[in-house]
Order: sequence, then structure tokens, then C-alpha cells
Amino acid sequence: MSKELEYLSRRVILGRLDRRAFLGRAAALGVGATFANTLLSSAARAQEAVRGGVMKVGLQGGAATDSLDPATWLSSVMFVFGRQWGEQLVELAPDGSLVPALAEEWSSTPDAKEWTFRIRKGVQFHNGQEMTAQDVLATLERHADESSQSGALGVLTGISGLSADGDSVKITLSEPNADMPYLMDDYHLKIQPNGGKDDPAAGIGTGPYKVVANEPGVRHVGEKYENYWRDDRGWADQIEVTVINDATARMAALQSGQVHMINRVEPKIVDLIKRVPGVTVQNVAGRGHYVFIAHCNTAPFDNNDLRLALKYAINREEMVEKILLGYGSAGNDTPVNQAYPLFTQLEQRSYDPERAAEHYKKSGHEGPILLRTSEVAFPGAIDATQLFQQSAAEAGITLEIQREPGDGYWSEVWNVQPFCASYWGGRPTQDQMYTTAYYSKADWNDTRFMREDFDKMLIAARGELDEARRTQMYADMSQIVHDEGGVITPMFNDWVEATGPAVGGWVPDGNHEMMQGYAPSKCWLNS
Repeated sequence: MSKELEYLSRRVILGRLDRRAFLGRAAALGVGATFANTLLSSAARAQEAVRGGVMKVGLQGGAATDSLDPATWLSSVMFVFGRQWGEQLVELAPDGSLVPALAEEWSSTPDAKEWTFRIRKGVQFHNGQEMTAQDVLATLERHADESSQSGALGVLTGISGLSADGDSVKITLSEPNADMPYLMDDYHLKIQPNGGKDDPAAGIGTGPYKVVANEPGVRHVGEKYENYWRDDRGWADQIEVTVINDATARMAALQSGQVHMINRVEPKIVDLIKRVPGVTVQNVAGRGHYVFIAHCNTAPFDNNDLRLALKYAINREEMVEKILLGYGSAGNDTPVNQAYPLFTQLEQRSYDPERAAEHYKKSGHEGPILLRTSEVAFPGAIDATQLFQQSAAEAGITLEIQREPGDGYWSEVWNVQPFCASYWGGRPTQDQMYTTAYYSKADWNDTRFMREDFDKMLIAARGELDEARRTQMYADMSQIVHDEGGVITPMFNDWVEATGPAVGGWVPDGNHEMMQGYAPSKCWLNS
């Protein structure tokens, strides 16, 4: 079915078929308008794309501890590079809809407890082996195994059974989950030969580029795979991702032409970048948020009055003004905002030093509170931490700031130390966000928020097919995190990136940074 639509979409671009006829044929084949229009956009971009060259990318968020094992990925460099050599069953389109990737189609039983994914035929791994349903099965088995310590473990905990039959993989859930297909877009779930069980860090996938150089903390290189299965990406002959954690160095590399695109442009230098000939600032709102995380099970943060004191002691409006400079919005101590489906607005928490002082006194804590931060935590993290320190002082709370080196921050500080600066890119649905970071059994529960009642609500909301009731359940869950969680969310950030004059094909995508990680392969170099 998709092959026929791909053929028809090219006929539209070439003027041999009108758009109305194409959409009519798509509807006859059972394809929605969103996916049909996505195919048309891809075909149009493919028609104008220029092939060849080396796409050079400068990214913050890499360390010497990085591995090619998708289960271990924590930060931007491996997220983006992984998108180039590996693929999931499904892919999130820029408009937030779900489109087929290594799975051609999917369906469920009426109770949303049993899901079947039909696996695409004729797709090759970079070792020349054909991908099969058995490889998909093994991939899911590995990431669902607690010993893997996979970042996707939380979203797979509801699985009670996995099986493969011919070209199909069946996933049976212990409880219904209407969002199950979205979970398969988790960027850790790269389909690997035998699921990566033999060598998880081999870097062998089905993506447009095969790994030819892997120097953690320095650079990662991919070479176009000649037998790649689709033709809407992979325009450059090679992609080269260079780790440039320093913001000034990253900008200098773009200006000098050493790289073609960079991530995490600090808002304070956006106006300067706009004056550089040929450089374009690419920004889009999304689900990303900058946070300060406190472990709810570690003193002194195991006292909710202390957590509330810190939440009231942060000036969100000041941070949005001085750190984001308009490229974002105020957070409200939950991980969700209006970009999510079924979102409900809670009463906005504001800076209140008097109320912060009251909660701080009730907590009984005395003395400084150690807060760790780093320039890699998020753009402007050092300045944001200092603003937090100043606003907390007005409430009589002393924050002792410890600046940590960028290399090793994601392995030795985040999810290890009890109070630190961090960021989240967000997830496609509320269920996935809460399951990844707030479910008691999730490996990435970085605030150690462990509530049995919250877990039960999360599981119940997954299977609730009445939208109004499900919306209310998510509102209740958000209120719990807002009132009792360990996350302090001062702001939701825009994705602010920049491209040089040679880059073509950039499409705004609020799902995650760097066009949901696909920018190096979906963009091309103009001749």
C-alpha cells in the first residue's frame, strides 16, 4: 500500500496527477489525510534535494562515556547520531502524528491490550542481513529486560507477552494502552540484529548511514548505506557529528563553515547570530523543559515542605525573561504543557518568597543546600542556577552552587546526585512522559518520585478510552506532581538551533531538537 502511495506522490510532484485524485486514492486505501500529505511533502523535498557532500554537525551533549548501545543513550549527541544509523518501528511526524517506519502498519484488539505490528520486508541491516520480525522481537525483549538498564524500560513495563509470527510481532499488555504505538517511537528502541543481544554497541542498524567512526566525546561519522530502503533522506554522502560542548566554540564553528548546523543556541546570542550572513536561526516551540530535580527519597528533599519551599523560591518569569529571552514560556512544576494532547491548565505557581520561607521553616532544615549544575545541563544553566540562588536567598534559603564539568555530567551527576540542573526533551504523549520519568519502576525516574497511587492512576489512564475521563485523570496526576513531586520546572524552552548557508530542507519540528534528531539525514547541502 505505501509503495503505491509513494509512487503516486511522485506523480503529483511531477505534475502527472492532481492532488485531489491522490488524496482520493489514499482514502480508498485506508490512509488518513495527515500521512498522505506527509508523503507529498517528502516527495517534494526529494525532488529538490541535492545529493552528495559531507554534512557536518556541531552538537552540545556528548561525553567520553557515550556508547553506541541505544539502551544507554542519555543526551543529544547519541540521540541525533543514533537517528542516522538506527530506526524504530514508527516515526513521529513534525505535526505530531505517527507514521510507519520499520513497521508498515499496526492494529489492536478493541480493548487495546493486544497490538500487532506488521514488519516491513526487504529492509537490510548494515551488515547485509535482512531485518525480520525476530530481530524486532529480540530488540523489545532486550529493552524490556531490567538487566539492560534501558532508557526505554519504563515504557515497556506494561508488556506481559511478546511473540513473532511470520512478518508480524504481537505485543500483549497486562493493561490496556491506547497510546501503545507511540511508545515504539522511543529513540532507544533502535531495531538491531538479534535485538543487539550479541553486541549492543556494534552500531549496526537500518538507517541511512552506517557507522564508520565512533570517538565518544569527540566525533561520530556515518557513511551513506548504499542499500538503504527509502529515498526521502540520506542526501549527503557522509554525516559527521562533532562534539562541541562550549556554546561559543559551537557558534564560531558555524560562522567559519567548519560545521553546517548546530544545536542549543543560547537565546542571549540569537540577535548576534541573525546578523551573520547566510546563517539562519531555526526555532520552534515544543515539549522540552529545563528543570532542577530533587530526589524525593533523599534528605533533605524527602520533606515535601522543603520541596515546596524551593518551588516557591524560584522566579520563573525572571528566568523566562533573562534566560530564554522570549524563546519559551514559564513552567509549572509538571513535565507537561499545552503542546500535549489532553492537557489541562493548573493554577500557575508564582514566585512567593514569603510562602517559600513558611514552608522552609516548617521543613526544619537549616544550613546550605547543595545544587549541582553545568553548562551542558541546558543552555544558560549556569546563569539560571545563579538566578535561582538569588531568588531563594530572598526567602532565607541558602543554595550552595557546585559547577560540574560537562564531561561525565550525565553519568555521574544526573540521576545520581540528589539535587541538580537538567533538561527533558519531552515525549509525544503524557503517558509516555510520566511512564519514562515518574513511574516508580522507571530507570529514568530522576526525582525518585515513587507513589503507588500515582502508578495506579497512570496504568488506569492508559486504558481509559473515554477522552473526558482520561483528560481528568491526567489533570489529577499533574496536580500530584505539581504539589508533591521533586521536579522544579521554571520554563519550557523553544528548540533554538542554527544552520549555515549551504543547508536546505530544514522543517520546523517541535517534537525534539534538531528536527526530532533527523536534521543531518533529512537536510541536504546546496551546491
